[in-house]
This record gives sequence, C-alpha cells and structure tokens, in this order.
Amino acid sequence: MNSSVMTPERIADLIRTGLPGAAVRVESGDNTHFASQIVAAQFVGLRPIARHQLVYQALGALMGREIHALSIEALTPDEFQKR
Repeated sequence: MNSSVMTPERIADLIRTGLPGAAVRVESGDNTHFASQIVAAQFVGLRPIARHQLVYQALGALMGREIHALSIEALTPDEFQKR
C-alpha cells in the first residue's frame, strides 16, 4: 500500500490538528469509507453545516480524493454529555 492510503488514525490526527482539543473517533471497515464522531468546543453556536465545514477544512484537499466518504457526527461537549 502506498503512503496516500488513509487510515482512521491518520484522519483523526488531521482533525485533531485542525480542531485543537477535540475528542475524535474515526472508524472504517475498508479505509475508503469512514465514520467519525467529533466532540469540540469549536462547534458551540454553529449549525450542522458549519460544523461539517470546519471538519472539511481540517482535512483539506484529502476530502474527495484519498477520503472518498466520511460521515460526520459533530457535537459540542454539552451535546455529548446529554447523550
């Protein structure tokens, strides 16, 4: 496998770099389709689309290329605690 292959750990690290302090969990069964749960204070006051845009910014050009599909559950710390 080449170095451009994405792994859940690499995606989680990229998100953590873009959203410092975030709690990030990324899972994948095939290293092509990924599911993420991100709990970040940066999401407070943002609508879901704006939260997703922050995650996409953290991943940059990898979205749609090395990362073909990413489901995002973006929660504030309060929303996470209330679950």
